[in-house]
Amino acid sequence: MQQLLFAVIFSEMSLILVMLFKTPLRKLVIAGLDRLKRGRGPIMVKTVAATVFVVLMSSVYSMTKIQKRWIEEGALNPTDQVLMAKHLLEATLMGSSLFLALMIDRLHHYIRELRIRRKSMEAVKKQTRGPEDGKAGGSEEIKALKEETATLQAKLKELESELETRTKEVHAADANAVALRKQSEGFLLEYDRLLEENQNLRNQLQSLDRRLSHSGSKKNT
Repeated sequence: MQQLLFAVIFSEMSLILVMLFKTPLRKLVIAGLDRLKRGRGPIMVKTVAATVFVVLMSSVYSMTKIQKRWIEEGALNPTDQVLMAKHLLEATLMGSSLFLALMIDRLHHYIRELRIRRKSMEAVKKQTRGPEDGKAGGSEEIKALKEETATLQAKLKELESELETRTKEVHAADANAVALRKQSEGFLLEYDRLLEENQNLRNQLQSLDRRLSHSGSKKNT
């Protein structure tokens, strides 16, 4: 039994050392403990622990009996000494194995809790990065819209200046057209006046011709 207890204690110490350092074996040990705590595993572990504890209490009770006998008799015979040493060693080994098993259980619990906390923190970080990326994308989009607005405003100013120039040209053309129309109206009036004078001159010439012809006919007679 002592050899079995020594093997159990060394195995538990090895598991604790493996769990303390982040190595590939640690993942295997954690996975094995996860499986052990599923289904009937916890019941079996508790049964073994209860059995060891009962044997431990039996060894302690045997030691108290040997101690009482030693107190009553004042001395221990060699058999009692051997039994006392045997029970003390077994009780120490069983108590150490139970303590190490408790340490393994607590370490596994804390490592699992730490893993869950890390995953939750990573999820929160991803969620916080999303709005930040959205804000960055929104700021870039706003910047692009501002640049596009500035470009459109510049184009609008150019169009307004061009429209003003075209308006001035149209007004100048209208003014020229009005001047040309007035000038053409003056030309028409002058033409009408010349026509009228020409007609008057023709009439006068005709009247003079008639007078000349009438006076010539009188002389002939």
